[in-house]
Amino acid sequence: MLRQILAATLLAAAAPVLAQPAPGPNRIFTGQDLFDLEVATDPQISPDGSRIAYVRRSNDIMTDRARATIWLIDVRTGAQSPLVAGPGSHMSPRWSPDGKRLAYVSSAEGNATQLYVRWMEGGATARITNLPDAPGSIAWSPDGARIAYILPVAGEGLKLGTPLAKPEGAQWAAPLEVIDKVNYRADGGGYARPGFDHIFVVSADGGAPRQLSFGDHHDAGPLAWTPDGKSILFSTVRGEDWERSFNSEVFALDIATGDVKPLTSRDGPDGAPILSPDGSKIAYLGFDDTRRSYENTELYVMNRDGSAPRSLTASLDVSIDSAAWAPDGKSLIVSYEHTGIMRLGRIGLDGKALPMVQNLAPAQLDRPYAGGNFSIADNGAIAFTGGSALRPADIHIRAPEGNSRRLTRLNEETLGAKTLGQVQEINTTAPDGTKVQSWLVTPPGYTPGKRVPLILEIHGGPHTAYGPWFSTDNQLYAAAGYAVLSVNPRGSTSYGEAFANLIDKNYPGPDYDDLIASVDKVIEMGIVDPDNLFVTGGSGGGVLTTWIVGKTNRFKAAAAQKPVINWISEALTMDMTVFTSRYWFTKLPWEDPMGYWKRSPLSVVGTITTPTLVVVGSEDYRTPVSESEQLYAALQIRRVPTALVKIPGASHGGIAARPSQSAAKAAAILAWFEKYRNAPAAP
Repeated sequence: MLRQILAATLLAAAAPVLAQPAPGPNRIFTGQDLFDLEVATDPQISPDGSRIAYVRRSNDIMTDRARATIWLIDVRTGAQSPLVAGPGSHMSPRWSPDGKRLAYVSSAEGNATQLYVRWMEGGATARITNLPDAPGSIAWSPDGARIAYILPVAGEGLKLGTPLAKPEGAQWAAPLEVIDKVNYRADGGGYARPGFDHIFVVSADGGAPRQLSFGDHHDAGPLAWTPDGKSILFSTVRGEDWERSFNSEVFALDIATGDVKPLTSRDGPDGAPILSPDGSKIAYLGFDDTRRSYENTELYVMNRDGSAPRSLTASLDVSIDSAAWAPDGKSLIVSYEHTGIMRLGRIGLDGKALPMVQNLAPAQLDRPYAGGNFSIADNGAIAFTGGSALRPADIHIRAPEGNSRRLTRLNEETLGAKTLGQVQEINTTAPDGTKVQSWLVTPPGYTPGKRVPLILEIHGGPHTAYGPWFSTDNQLYAAAGYAVLSVNPRGSTSYGEAFANLIDKNYPGPDYDDLIASVDKVIEMGIVDPDNLFVTGGSGGGVLTTWIVGKTNRFKAAAAQKPVINWISEALTMDMTVFTSRYWFTKLPWEDPMGYWKRSPLSVVGTITTPTLVVVGSEDYRTPVSESEQLYAALQIRRVPTALVKIPGASHGGIAARPSQSAAKAAAILAWFEKYRNAPAAP
């Protein structure tokens, strides 16, 4: 019943109808415009609900990097001002319990990122740490006297043999690198340095920090203090085989003694613990691990000592992204995806669900993934990131009475002068009756009835979701005269656990039918030219791009971005070493090589005739560079038109992190498609 209430009540938010200037040479969105965009994220409302500190990300044209600053909004007037905006990047603003101070992390002094505290009334700021690495998961103690955080603690790696003595002044080669960790590298983080992440605490006035947790394992945030200030809750994977496990548990750390007590115990990840206002209950997120490729993350509540755990959301068929206790301790405010949109709802301790906010918006700009974040004040006011298909995330406020309003308009000057591609929702039925949702961006100034070329743009994951959100890639493609179709095929999140698991141990597979049916739908609507179809996508979308052109020659050209081409090699080279073989297959690669081969796009390369561009970041450790290089080599051997584009220094998740590279990637894909636009179909 609750699931039906959610499905009926929480309707997809349509893109707002904004006045559009007439198309013209200076009105079209271009790659240069990426440097002018800003996005709001991490809104932190003060305890009394009067102010919001948030992170404002902009792109620096001189360094070609995103830069974070912290701004302050007066909730009553909507006036905002820069709070921490000097040299460096500044992030993670967190209010003290009394709202008189704000902690944050910053690289203001040019060395390692440090923890700072600002006294809000007088404006004084003090650096309170001198750390070798950046602190994470910062959390104030209930009395405001201390701040806890996570910090890497250096260790010694395995040593094999005794190195030769080097003569004084000699210039020798670098020493050997000896690796013995299961997870020895991470996408975006590079090769792991010896050591472990542990919990520290420091006085909010500064001074020497104290390490609280120890051991040969990593401790993880977010951190949550008990109301009496005597314990900190956190999550970690422990046990002899912790490196090969995803089974994190919630632990309580006694600050005085250092004793650590597990509060949860099951086969499945538990984390993100938060104490109820009276300290009697702990809410946390987790699920039972059944070795399927997808599980809904559920919201649980247990007693302070870990007894009587129960799920509050098992009947809702939604996945909870984050949670916060309501001030009265009788319910929790949660964010969750539904039909491609991140939303806010209230979950009572009896499991009853009420919708609250329907348009949380992500901080990501390049593609229209669902996302967003929020915080709650003591009076029940909620600050959140909201947006639309035509504007990136801004800061919004939901008053305790329930009405919401937008507080910032970061991109009105830039995007208000542009003619953007308009976005419409498309609903399709696949051949087997599966309902599929997607969104179509049409070129700026599109005239109804005119047929235009189409780019099918496929999301990664594959357990993620697109939604009606602003996307620089899609707007750049639309500005070049293409319609862009963003589909949520089976396997996508936000449509229930069963829909996501329609591809469990069967990916790629029937999701192909959903994508093709969606293309056929927009052709049938008279919008798309059936003789000018193109396809691209990244990660899981790169898998499906390659799979599609191995199954059909309907597309004039393709661009496979950071694909997996061979599941055996991917399973043994990706950064999360045990993940693929555990959750995507039932056996290990050497136990069932043909099972891996049948689902590998490399198995269909022999039928590809579509000109296919291959794109990858040079430091991609998730779907490693070797996957893209295998595809490129196979296409070259078969004399299929191809080119390999490498993005220097880019990781998997950071392939569009630097504005010039994001613009150049989109330009390269468009140039590849233009080569084959209106060309004869591939044989």
